[in-house]
Amino acid sequence: MKAVTWQGKRDVRVENVPDPTIQEPTDAVVRITSSGLCGSDLHLYEVLTPFMTPGDILGHEPMGIVEEVGAGVMDLRAGDRVVVPFQIACGDCWMCLNGLPTQCETTQVTGEGMGAALFGYTRLYGAVPGGQAEYLRVPQAQYGPIKVPEGPPDDRFVYLSDVLPTAWQAVSYAGVPEGGSIAVLGLGPIGDMACRIAQVRGAGSVFGVDLVTERLRRARDRGVETFDLRDFDSEKDLITAIRDRTDGRGPDAVIDAVGTEAHGSAAARLAQQATGLLPRALGGKLAERFSVDRLAALHTAIELVRRGGTLSLVGVYGGTADPLPLLTLFDKQLQIRMGQANVRRWADEIMPYLTDEDPLGVDDFATHHVPLTDAPHAYEMFQRKQDGAVKVLMRP
Repeated sequence: MKAVTWQGKRDVRVENVPDPTIQEPTDAVVRITSSGLCGSDLHLYEVLTPFMTPGDILGHEPMGIVEEVGAGVMDLRAGDRVVVPFQIACGDCWMCLNGLPTQCETTQVTGEGMGAALFGYTRLYGAVPGGQAEYLRVPQAQYGPIKVPEGPPDDRFVYLSDVLPTAWQAVSYAGVPEGGSIAVLGLGPIGDMACRIAQVRGAGSVFGVDLVTERLRRARDRGVETFDLRDFDSEKDLITAIRDRTDGRGPDAVIDAVGTEAHGSAAARLAQQATGLLPRALGGKLAERFSVDRLAALHTAIELVRRGGTLSLVGVYGGTADPLPLLTLFDKQLQIRMGQANVRRWADEIMPYLTDEDPLGVDDFATHHVPLTDAPHAYEMFQRKQDGAVKVLMRP
């Protein structure tokens, strides 16, 4: 089969690899019909290279048709249409039963000290072959895959793999009161969808911050009050402008949907690039102990949110030596919630919004649909924010 493989920093290729097969009774094999390109994939493309191995198959936002199931998979059969969550979880352990499948005790990558295994996402999360491919082996298929109805195009459901539950969890963790205010930093796919979800869940004011014209336009067209970073001379001016819209206090909650590759963090960016240039064995060891994130977005969130408010961190962070302003966090009495989205926890709540009325605008959420063979160009385009690329779906 054809699959998108990682070969080095900013180097992905479509190669022929062996077809996946059933290896365990709880496996399924799914023929992929759509697979998303995620901002998290760009971290592998640029920053997390020390944890990658040439030939790793990328992708964690797939859906498709079940081809084969193992003897231990009772609720799926060949021909079922399914969305595959990005994490691999058993559904039966204490963590899964308590709504935390990203911490699944059956698939935890204990050798790396990490949580549940993820599709297509570095050795830290099990180096499980991902879904930017023609076929995908799905472990723990007795729990993970979400069956969806026939009929609507893939765009209606594919975001259940990651975008929708990640944005839904971000808004849930933010805890915005009915009619309250929320700011979203970063209007890529997750930030954009978080704004939409906050609106349908009753937020009174939704503010979106970015510096990419197309992203700002998309959010503004859906009623989000947008702020273009390029219009402000300093972070302080941006914060003042948003505070002026919230009686001088700041929003009740701020979602950081940017993460480790924030603009405006020159020293940390140089450190990340230097680590990526080292031999993988050495770079990996250094990154495990001394890695840093670009923290400009997080610092903005801390300063912006009102006293007693909540920070919801949904952008991926991977630093182990990040300095944080604990004095400010303590003095402002802030709550912080974060983590990978627990997809199956939220799927049933999200499903009623995937109706013919399409209140979240999933049908036209993707800006680009490309064949799998165009993956190298798609990665480059998305990484450079070219051609209005906000969300890319690949189709084998």
